Amino acid sequence: MSVISERMKEQRKIKKLTQTSLAELVNSSRSSIAQIETDKYTPSYAMLSLIADALDTTVAYLQGKTDNALKTAHNGSNNGDDKKHVDLNDDELIMSFEGKELSEDYKQAIIAMLKTMREGKQ
Repeated sequence: MSVISERMKEQRKIKKLTQTSLAELVNSSRSSIAQIETDKYTPSYAMLSLIADALDTTVAYLQGKTDNALKTAHNGSNNGDDKKHVDLNDDELIMSFEGKELSEDYKQAIIAMLKTMREGKQ
């Protein structure tokens, strides 16, 4: 079995999802999910990305590039850095610097730039 098929099945079971329910989440069929889990079919990167999102993990984890199944690393240590994680997949970002709120126009410009960058990666 490939790393993708093993980890996908493992994460699906951790999330208590059936093949059918996972298929519904990624707009696919149960047989497609079964074929991936039995290593009869290798999913495209786009499909793998949808599966990773549905399983609340990362493509890198499913591919075996990392052993961290979490979307964001939480090591529990507090080094005094109070920065918040910003998920660049969010369409709306609330940003401020040193307590000063950014103007709405500036926020929209940043969001537009991030969307353009994200579209360029796909």
